[in-house]
Amino acid sequence: MKSSIKIIILVTGFCLGMMLRSNAQVISLDSVLSIIDRQNPMLQEYDNKVKALNAYTEGAKSWMAPMIGAGTFMTPYPGQMLMDERDKGSVMFSFEQNIPNPAKLNANKKYFASRASVEEQGRSYQFNMLRSEAKTSYYQWLVAEEKIRVLHENERIIELMLKLARLRYPYNQGSLGNVYKVEGRLSEVQNMLLMTQGDIEEKSFRLKSLMNLPHETVIMIDTAIDIHYEASQLAYDTASLSAQRSDVKQIDKTIQVMQLNQQLQRYQAKPDFRIRFDHMQPLGNMPTQFTAMAMVSIPIAPWSSKMYKSEVKGMQYDIEAMKKGREALLIETRGMLAGMATKLGRMQQQLINYKTKIIPALKKNYQTMMLGYEENREQLPIVIDGWEALNMAQMEYLNKLEEYYTMIVSYEKQLEK
Repeated sequence: MKSSIKIIILVTGFCLGMMLRSNAQVISLDSVLSIIDRQNPMLQEYDNKVKALNAYTEGAKSWMAPMIGAGTFMTPYPGQMLMDERDKGSVMFSFEQNIPNPAKLNANKKYFASRASVEEQGRSYQFNMLRSEAKTSYYQWLVAEEKIRVLHENERIIELMLKLARLRYPYNQGSLGNVYKVEGRLSEVQNMLLMTQGDIEEKSFRLKSLMNLPHETVIMIDTAIDIHYEASQLAYDTASLSAQRSDVKQIDKTIQVMQLNQQLQRYQAKPDFRIRFDHMQPLGNMPTQFTAMAMVSIPIAPWSSKMYKSEVKGMQYDIEAMKKGREALLIETRGMLAGMATKLGRMQQQLINYKTKIIPALKKNYQTMMLGYEENREQLPIVIDGWEALNMAQMEYLNKLEEYYTMIVSYEKQLEK
């Protein structure tokens, strides 16, 4: 009775799943990656950072605001005896403006403009991470769909065994233990179906999260996708890798930013200027007066030059450190890609062996045993053993296929493909 209820629940769930699939939107891997590129909030964060830095760059050559003022000039305190009209003092109006050195302004603008390129490469690096995650989920879903197909075929086989065992038991052509054993195998297959369907739902929700789609959206992958691996000759060329990987480009852009900041600090040795104009309107019978002044800073003074000189020196050490880090990253990536390429080649051969030798041989073994059982020449436990060997090989093949796809994603992640 309990097994019948389980079967009804499983069939009901399968029917509901098929109804949802019929209404699902089939989405290709390229479409998934395109939607992630447009809609993922992590990437939009970088887009806004780039816009912010571009906005800051627009004001990089701005001057300080002018200063104006008004007050009294040489005005005596109340109650003082005035000896002459000129002792009444004047009302003074003042204007002052700082004029930065043009070379400093140009260097500052170049520095601000270069910072946006670092964020752009940061976005490319983040997109590569998200792309790899999306590919992994997509390929795992693809393998899970194949597992569903194999498990349904196994379910059909076990149900046939169970039907034959139940028919033969009343005629003493089989034992009750064999019937229970087959029922147990049927329940195991049904449990694996439920678990695999749960894995598919998990991958679906993860992909929708990456694409920033509502969770109630029903999607389906393209099961006809062709996945293949080709060893890249660029994997052993550090020059090509440096032109391809966004994290290396980000280091290059960061070095450029620091070099521009170095140049900006060197320009601190150039003088800045200031002009000031004061107008005095006398309170007594005196002529109007003015004061005009032009001032220049002296940044080469020893007590002020030490600051920007130490900044330039420290930045140079930082630049050298980043260059070494860049070199180490390229060497590590080159070795990693070589190892991955070798492993992928071996995994390919393993999959070919499973597909062309192991599974066909075990399938023929099972079919032979099943035929013998149908003709009363074999016992059911022997048939179950043959089926279990075939089922184990099929599942192992699919697990290795998933590992193979995951390794391809890791390989392409290093190459940013």
